[in-house]
Amino acid sequence: MPDSSRLSVSEVRHLTLPAPLPLDCGERLEDVRIAYETWGEINADRSNVILVCHALTGDQFAGSENVVTGRPAWWPRMIGPGLPIDTDRYHVIATNVLGGCMGTTGPASTGPDGKPWGTRFPVITISDMVRAQRAFIDALEIESLFSVIGGSMGGMQAIEWAVQAPEQVFTSIPIATSARHSAQNIAFYEVGRQAIMADSDWCDGNYLAQGKRPGRGLAIARMAAHITYVSETALKRKFDRGLQDRDKTSFSFDADFQVESYLRYQGHSFVDRFDANSYLYVTRAMDYFDLAARHEGRLADAFRNTPVRFCLFSFSSDWHYPPQANREITRALAAAGAEVSYLDIETDKGHDAFLLDEPIYENALAGFLSASAERRGVA
Repeated sequence: MPDSSRLSVSEVRHLTLPAPLPLDCGERLEDVRIAYETWGEINADRSNVILVCHALTGDQFAGSENVVTGRPAWWPRMIGPGLPIDTDRYHVIATNVLGGCMGTTGPASTGPDGKPWGTRFPVITISDMVRAQRAFIDALEIESLFSVIGGSMGGMQAIEWAVQAPEQVFTSIPIATSARHSAQNIAFYEVGRQAIMADSDWCDGNYLAQGKRPGRGLAIARMAAHITYVSETALKRKFDRGLQDRDKTSFSFDADFQVESYLRYQGHSFVDRFDANSYLYVTRAMDYFDLAARHEGRLADAFRNTPVRFCLFSFSSDWHYPPQANREITRALAAAGAEVSYLDIETDKGHDAFLLDEPIYENALAGFLSASAERRGVA
């Protein structure tokens, strides 16, 4: 299979929105900066644009190395020449979400008084994130998107785009997502938020002004969340009850089991690339997301008369956003008369399967995009 290794960028790109951004909480944000990356050429009639929306811990570096952290692209199997999201055919854009910490305006950004926003940053929602993306796309003078694609929280954005601006979206591809957070998901993220706020270096959210970072709390938050991204089968296959090779003649708080060491690595490496307040704000935005509640409990009403073509994917072992959550969206779309396809992939890789090697999923997504491109007349 071709790879995206030849895709590269050399600096973080920004665009400042030309007008204040209205938020669901009633406030308006001035001078919002959107950090973004692009790959592939835009065609003459601007009909080949794909917007890739990232998950909670992602960023705009979906198809190329992160120039800030040096980390590789987070979706290299999908974005690139000859790959499912083919940059020889499509112009691909990815933005860092509102409230993020990789260049887009968020809690770590400088506020109007010249100090970091911290917890003075206004409450945001998934709707606000999409509203910011729409303003960004408008500023680029792109009238409509060929497709909006995203997994997990990115899938929420892909759905929200189709609800907010159906006339601007030709296809929507939500992957491993949900129309609302379950009580279990809210509970897991609340554990993470409490871990951050219990860290003495959180300083009531003013840690940047005091030259501190709540690294221990953020690491624990990442560890708790990461457990939901993998399946029990995957953990058993990779670690089972394997022990670390060290002296066990005396008690120690060091990691005894390999899975402990793995989780600790996930937590500590996360601290180097993510802002704790962004984690608080973005997870809360995910918790607030509930499409049905906005339509008096009738999810199908969110999609009435939509012209958008949908293709949804779920993964059999995903217990973070299980197949039934994606089937609920599919049934609502069908009830609303929408054109929708749905594929549940049999895999033991859990929620993170949308980022991993799953040929059936990759081929199906590529096929849907290609068929849709022919239907729209994208050469």
